[in-house]
Amino acid sequence: MPQFEINLHKRANKFALILAAIILTALAKPASLAAQSPAGPLDAQEEAKISKMLAASGVPSISISIVEENGKTVYAKALGQASLSPDRPATPATRYAIGSISKQFTVAAILLLAEERRLSLDDTVSKYFPQYTRANEITIRQLLSHTSGYEDFAPQDYMIPEWLQPTTPDAVLEKWAKKPLDFDPGTKWQYSNTNYVLAGRIAEKASGMDLMKFLQQKIFAPLKMSTAGDCSVDKTPDDAVAYTRFGLGPARPALREAPGWYFAAGELCMTPADLARWNISFLNKKILKPASYEEFTREVLLKNGNHTHYALGISLGELDNIPSLSHGGEVSGFLATNTVYPTRGAAVTVLSNQDDISLIGPVSREISRYLLEPDTRAAPDAGTPEELQQVRGIVEGLQQGKIERSLFTSNCNFYFNDEALQDIQSSLSALGAVKDVKRTRQSLRGGMTFRLYHVEFEKKSLLITVYLTPDSNYEQFLPVEEF
Repeated sequence: MPQFEINLHKRANKFALILAAIILTALAKPASLAAQSPAGPLDAQEEAKISKMLAASGVPSISISIVEENGKTVYAKALGQASLSPDRPATPATRYAIGSISKQFTVAAILLLAEERRLSLDDTVSKYFPQYTRANEITIRQLLSHTSGYEDFAPQDYMIPEWLQPTTPDAVLEKWAKKPLDFDPGTKWQYSNTNYVLAGRIAEKASGMDLMKFLQQKIFAPLKMSTAGDCSVDKTPDDAVAYTRFGLGPARPALREAPGWYFAAGELCMTPADLARWNISFLNKKILKPASYEEFTREVLLKNGNHTHYALGISLGELDNIPSLSHGGEVSGFLATNTVYPTRGAAVTVLSNQDDISLIGPVSREISRYLLEPDTRAAPDAGTPEELQQVRGIVEGLQQGKIERSLFTSNCNFYFNDEALQDIQSSLSALGAVKDVKRTRQSLRGGMTFRLYHVEFEKKSLLITVYLTPDSNYEQFLPVEEF
């Protein structure tokens, strides 16, 4: 990974100047979208609050789009730098990788093909690819709802050596779709990128077209989403540069996945303005038939009737009792979140060119609460004493630049190289002693247990994202700053 040193005090001053210039420019010349009120939906105080969150985080940039009144009011603004060296401000025209938000476009392709009777959501995988595990039992609907049982090939939130080598969708499927299932089809929900690589290949076989060409013809061109494209082959000098960091250290240029890995699961790049166009079409049901949108947004239940809180490429949730349709996205160096509030005719998109930091979620919720005026917040759950003690011990070891490598997998040990340990030690040691550790979430993914911890230090709090293998080794242990 290239070395990139940043003086934080100088960078804070640069952010202040750049953010002020961007805000003045954006107010003088609004982004070109379907429509926009002269002042936009956010007042100066709210914009200043978001700018302060960005500057405090050290993230190079965020880019935002907002839809109100089913598209009658649209706002787009970028804050910060698309590139740190050389300095290049982000603009509303800057493209970002959207990661797994791409899955919604794969679902739309499948539903368009279903409307043309080229396939059915209840077709089994064996109709198209009989060679894969239990293909005669798994339906396209189960692929799109993450209830198939196929193991996720990419659960890690950091770059592993395998992803640096080019591959193909078929090669990914040969390795992961021929493994034993993690569970019987329809009996559990577990997020898996493997599902969408397979769904994308089914779409190609049913349509007789390359998936990207199909999306361009059927969705991007009709909606005038001119910036939408494949990140791995459609790069431009004006795209945002990808960054990462170790612990709470400075932004570092990120390694990027080689072509072929994400395909229909997370390959797309675009501007937030183009995602706004997609959100408007979703609110107004413009691309698909009404019955297809019902399929798109209907929760898929497990065979025993339990909830999954997931439809087809969409998480079903709420923000302070306001229903939401959302999805996040992450590829190396980029984080994204896209949320539609169908009962309010509103949508909020936040894209960022740095991973390993919890910023876009808080920014999205801040904007959403400002727009929709909800008034409740949820409280987290606590973890068990034994696991918390081990997490505390690892964090305290990292504050000294040390880890017990026998606790970690080879992938995780690759991540904890000398530069990573130095950055983590330098940043975490400045926070003082660990005061408290709590587990706030637990779920399953990629054949592992995911856990999210909240760690309180003397001077600051942060999050730790963890993946535990079945033999209790750490496949991931990432400190993430909380805002």
